[in-house]
Amino acid sequence: MDTYERGCNFFDTAEGYSAGRNEELLGRAIGPIRKNSIISTKFTVDLTKNPPNNDNRPERIKAACEGSLRRLKTDYIDLYHQHRIDRSVPIEDVAGAVADLIKEGKVRYFGLSEVSAETIRRAHKVHPVTTVQSEYHLMFRKPETEVFATLQEEGIGFTAYSPINRGFLGGSLTEYADMNTNDIRGAWPRFTPQALRANTQILQVLNEFGKTRGMTSAQIAMAWMMDKHPFIVPLFGTTKLSHLEEDLRTADFTLTPGEIKELEEKVSAYPVMGARYDEEQQARVEY
Repeated sequence: MDTYERGCNFFDTAEGYSAGRNEELLGRAIGPIRKNSIISTKFTVDLTKNPPNNDNRPERIKAACEGSLRRLKTDYIDLYHQHRIDRSVPIEDVAGAVADLIKEGKVRYFGLSEVSAETIRRAHKVHPVTTVQSEYHLMFRKPETEVFATLQEEGIGFTAYSPINRGFLGGSLTEYADMNTNDIRGAWPRFTPQALRANTQILQVLNEFGKTRGMTSAQIAMAWMMDKHPFIVPLFGTTKLSHLEEDLRTADFTLTPGEIKELEEKVSAYPVMGARYDEEQQARVEY
């Protein structure tokens, strides 16, 4: 695998990605390097349903685990995340179900996604939470006020998905992008042509900031979070080898506290246009 050969051994997926096909692809690819790799997957969201089916009952979690193990062609999952909160099931029951899987050796560590500080604390009392996965980038910093203090207090890590705002902060998305029916971003307010046009000012800040440091806008966006908080791991995704190499090279750069402050001040001068989710998606997260 090109990714592994370039030094990356953490792979994130979910049963809901392409109705399990993403797990199947990862399972086929990772076989020869399984012992040296970390697999993170997520349970109980079927994105093929409309609206997505969200079922966090303990029996469903355990059945989902069996399906993921089969598709991933492995006998254990390193990090098992609750994909989205199920408001009909107490988080204590969810944590208890994953704790059972850990006792059985099918899962090693427990994670949550897009949840509040209160939910994290309640789950952590039942079984230690290893990491919380949520969207986080220079255009969406709400985790800083919602959960970071709790994570630091409890010694919990944070995995930031969409660290370059689904491609936008990498410069690959403009107001002229074709948001067809296969591109979920087209349904979200932040990715309308009007919002993309307005938010280009933020991208320009990153481009200018990176020019004097030999960095691309994507590298600036990820270095910002990595150097700001040591407990953050950015989860970048790409279909292009050139972008993979660009993203991995972020580790070669360091931003000082002064540079981080300067960047934040420059970005904050431009209000972000458009909510990150539509109403249906927003109802499935806790902030």
